[in-house]
Amino acid sequence: MATTPVPASTGSRQSSAPLRALRSRSFTILLFGNLLSNTGTWMQQVAEPWLVLRLSNSPFLLGLDSFMGDAPIWLLILAGGVLADRRDRRKTALFFQGIQVVCPVLLVVLLATGHIHVWIVIAMSLVVGVTDALSGPSINALVPSSVPEEDVASAVALNSAQFNVSRVLGPFLAGVVMATLGPIACFALNAASYAPYLLAIYLLRIPVRLSQETPAARAATGAGQSLFGAVGAIAKKPRLRRALSTVVVTSVFCLPTLTFIPVLVRDGFHLGSTEFGGALSVFGFGGLLGAGIVLGVRTNRRRQLLSSLAALCLGLLTVAAALGKIFWVEMVLLFFTGGAMVASNTAANTILQSSIDGRIRGRVSSLYTLALRGGAPLGNLATGLVVSRWGIRTALLANGVLAVVCHAAVMSWGRSRARAPVGTPGAGS
Repeated sequence: MATTPVPASTGSRQSSAPLRALRSRSFTILLFGNLLSNTGTWMQQVAEPWLVLRLSNSPFLLGLDSFMGDAPIWLLILAGGVLADRRDRRKTALFFQGIQVVCPVLLVVLLATGHIHVWIVIAMSLVVGVTDALSGPSINALVPSSVPEEDVASAVALNSAQFNVSRVLGPFLAGVVMATLGPIACFALNAASYAPYLLAIYLLRIPVRLSQETPAARAATGAGQSLFGAVGAIAKKPRLRRALSTVVVTSVFCLPTLTFIPVLVRDGFHLGSTEFGGALSVFGFGGLLGAGIVLGVRTNRRRQLLSSLAALCLGLLTVAAALGKIFWVEMVLLFFTGGAMVASNTAANTILQSSIDGRIRGRVSSLYTLALRGGAPLGNLATGLVVSRWGIRTALLANGVLAVVCHAAVMSWGRSRARAPVGTPGAGS
């Protein structure tokens, strides 16, 4: 197994200017292309769960729809990481995203002709999941690759910020569009949003200083040849292992809160699609706060502390959301839930992206995505089963308690290994 060592000092001190990554024209083009595309995606994320519930009236099928979108991560994301490290990342992203755009176009046609069925929606989620798994590592690796090394932390946090801006804009626009034109317009606008996104990737130019990250250079050094080359690099660093562990727990126990917001709004508060869109927007506003907090943190040691504490708070907020009875209070809780989730995951991703060799960046991105989205299908499926039998509040309460326990265990495990004396098994590994 060919393993590229992780530089110990790379990225430990990043630029103190949080907006410095915007100096890069390539990064700025990619950032705004992502913003438009993600806004369209979030519009569909609002319309699709509501459509699934309307067609089936089944919380289980709602969870299954999300499961089918995330399940390909298990089988294909590591292959996508190797693909990102062996092939031109721009061409890989363009190819698979070009396939993916067919899905919202097809849903628009089926809705317009009255031939839509819940199983077709779920099948399209599977196609999107497959193309995301194979192209996601290439797309994620393009973000830090488009800026100088000292601006990687700024680029990762700004990219997270744009994602949360889209999380605010998308649901807000979706609420307005669904109320006036119906779900079909959300799918149509999502399809249209792919055009500027694909153009942004096509126009992207990677700086010359990243010649070591070209496919030919990666192949020549052997860095792109091993499927698990990045696993050994991360396994040697306790900070990186802890970052990934935190993301896994968040994915399994806390991401289902976002998936089941429509059930919480409908069954927990007996409200409609407008309030559902508002709840997602509030969650997105909180995410902006979380991304902003990460922008202000300058060292990986502090990012690790932020990631762990935010994850612990996220579990507690999930418990509070399960017990909330007043809708405006629930909106406040969702605001801070979004902030805690984004702060924890963005800090963990920044640690990973700023601490590895660029030649294995695609595979490291795939491992982060596997940690973030690989646990979500299990969490969504289990939560859907619990919701179907005992209700949404019981499901969220159980998820929150389990998240707190697991995050506390990860933090305790990390501290005990950090205190282990040199020579003790596992110390300094």
